[in-house]
Amino acid sequence: MSSTASSRETALFVLPFASRVALLACLVAGAGCAPPRVAPLQGAPVPNRQLPTGTLPSGTRKVVFKWDLRDGEMSARGDGVARIASPDSVRLDFFLGGGFGGGAAVLIGDSLQVPGPAAARRLVPPRALLWAALGRLDIPPEADTVVRVDAGVIRADIGAPVRWRATFRGDTLTRLERVDGGRLQEWVERATDQSVQYRNESDRRTLLLVIQRSDAVPPFDPAIWRLY
Repeated sequence: MSSTASSRETALFVLPFASRVALLACLVAGAGCAPPRVAPLQGAPVPNRQLPTGTLPSGTRKVVFKWDLRDGEMSARGDGVARIASPDSVRLDFFLGGGFGGGAAVLIGDSLQVPGPAAARRLVPPRALLWAALGRLDIPPEADTVVRVDAGVIRADIGAPVRWRATFRGDTLTRLERVDGGRLQEWVERATDQSVQYRNESDRRTLLLVIQRSDAVPPFDPAIWRLY
C-alpha cells in the first residue's frame, strides 16, 4: 500500500465492560469457547465440477480502505492502501492513530512478507486467506473435493478430512474457511457492500476492511515490492 493514504484519523480503545465479562465467561467455560464445528454441506451434489479460481483485476490498481481490528479485549482502527498488480502481486499498508504506527505486507504468488512488530503482523491474514480477501482461490493442493450447489451458491469441501471450504456466487469467490479437526479455525468473507471480513475463531480476532475507492493507476515503481 502507498503511504499517501488520504486520511489517518484512527483510534485505539478498550472494549466495554460487557465484552470483558464475555471474555471471563469464555475462560471459565473452557471448551465451550472452542471454534465452532463445521456443518455438513447443503445442496445437490455436483460431480466432476472444476472450481473457479478467481483473478485479480487486470492491470494495476490502487485501493483505499478503512480497517477495524478487534483482537481479544483490544480494538484499533485506521486507514490503508492496497496496490495491486495483476496477476499475482499485492502490497498492503496499514496506518494507525494519526501516524502513531502501522504495518506493511507484500504478497507475490506463494510468498508473503510481513516484517515489523508482532502487533502489525496480526493485521494481515495468512497467505491463502489474504488471497481470498482479494477474490482469488489459491490454497495448497488437496486430494479430494466435494462440490454442492444450493440456490445458485456453489460450496466446496476441499481435502479429506476437510481442510478448506470455499463458497462462490457464479465465478466470484465470496468466502473461504480454513477447517481443522472438523472445526472452523479461520475465515474470510467478501460482501456485496465493498467490505471484507477476516475472523480467527481461536484468537477471537476480527479484521474488517471497507473499501473507499478503487482506481486504475500507472505501473508501480518496482521498489514497492521490497520491504527489507
